[in-house]
Amino acid sequence: MRILWDLDGTIFNSYPAILASFCTVYEEFHGNRVDEVEALRWLKRTSKEAFAHFGIPEQYRDRFKELDHARAETGSEPFSGVEIVLAAAEVNVIVTHRTRESTKELLEKWGLAKYFDEIVSPDDDGFPRKPEVDAYQYIHKKYQLDWAIGDRALDLIPAKKVGLRTCAFQNPNIEADLKIEEYTDAVVDLLRGPLK
Repeated sequence: MRILWDLDGTIFNSYPAILASFCTVYEEFHGNRVDEVEALRWLKRTSKEAFAHFGIPEQYRDRFKELDHARAETGSEPFSGVEIVLAAAEVNVIVTHRTRESTKELLEKWGLAKYFDEIVSPDDDGFPRKPEVDAYQYIHKKYQLDWAIGDRALDLIPAKKVGLRTCAFQNPNIEADLKIEEYTDAVVDLLRGPLK
């Protein structure tokens, strides 16, 4: 079992930190508060789309990343049971929009870095951002992966294009071969077994 993982919202419950960072940037630019439910809905698509939808200029992205990095380090915990799946896999790799440095810090803080063979960060590695397939093609060719696990369509679209089976985590509204709400031993069995 060789798995390509998304990070935010898949391994770590980082949406509270992402949302808080976005709300701060929104308030700094617009001078009032944003509807958090609506903001989260857009952030779960992509932060780039959220910025565009809410009329926040791209120059605020560095501020957003700075806030998110600090908040993720202090407040984002791994999802319960994720280590069960990580430990059972032969290969684990990450493709994330987060920086490699931030990703490593988060993984090391929670003792999960030892499970990962490689971290691909499009901004650090020069690949286009998801849902473009370039990073997925690179990592799949290198590790001959079986599955991609992610919480958003943009995590799974490129996985399908490169021939991986897909697993949607806590998002029943996206197309995937398998949809799960939590990480358990039963999920490990599903990932190891043939698709029905």
